[in-house]
Amino acid sequence: MDTQDALAACAAHVERGDPDRFLAVMAAPPPVRAGLFALYAVNLEVARAAWVTKEPLLARMRLQFWRDLVNREGPPTHEFAAPLMTLIADRHLDSGLLLGMIDAREAEIGTNAPFADDAALWRYLDGGAGGLLALAVQALADTGAEGQEAAIALGAAQGLANYLLATPALEAAGRLPLPDGQPEAIAALARAGLARIETARMGLRAVPRPGRPALLAAWRARAILSLAAREPGRVAQGRLAQSEFRRRGSLLWRSLVGM
Repeated sequence: MDTQDALAACAAHVERGDPDRFLAVMAAPPPVRAGLFALYAVNLEVARAAWVTKEPLLARMRLQFWRDLVNREGPPTHEFAAPLMTLIADRHLDSGLLLGMIDAREAEIGTNAPFADDAALWRYLDGGAGGLLALAVQALADTGAEGQEAAIALGAAQGLANYLLATPALEAAGRLPLPDGQPEAIAALARAGLARIETARMGLRAVPRPGRPALLAAWRARAILSLAAREPGRVAQGRLAQSEFRRRGSLLWRSLVGM
């Protein structure tokens, strides 16, 4: 598969599996889209590890494939491997963040109740969605520690919003996704996510302008977490999602004014 075909495959995979991030990438300037599509396509493959097989050993082997690739210890046999390796080489992506993104998915393997407490859930979100957003920023621009930490905090809040959206489906699949599914506990968790967004705001000013389009991926986090904090019963009911008009309109607004 040549480079253009591989990148097209990445984009199509993200469009099918992660429509919010797909829309965010399409709202970014065209020259930066390829790297983001490659990163998000690989994230989807990593996220699938715990779901495509019921055998924990096979799931861990899938994760190990991507670890080996990041460590340059395995063959780039996956269709998304070459775009990822090109991105790592061109942008000097932080291998620690990449490995952390992969390691976070270990929590989902071989258990129906992955998080004993909120601290365990936040470790998962920091390493997974938080690390992913920091990598997306790195894919577009060099940034210092302050900007990276802010991106992780914002990404973790985004990850929590997405996780709350997915909670009904996870429960229907026989999982106990939250440490405590009571409304008051969900509201407290959502407030903690909103606090992370506020904490991130100052640090995000340190993200260079070329890296800021990556932050569009978190455009829905504040609205979803605010609703969950006010009306936590909506989580179990599957009523956190915005209308399509409001969803796309909020992305347009964020793309115009910034995060």
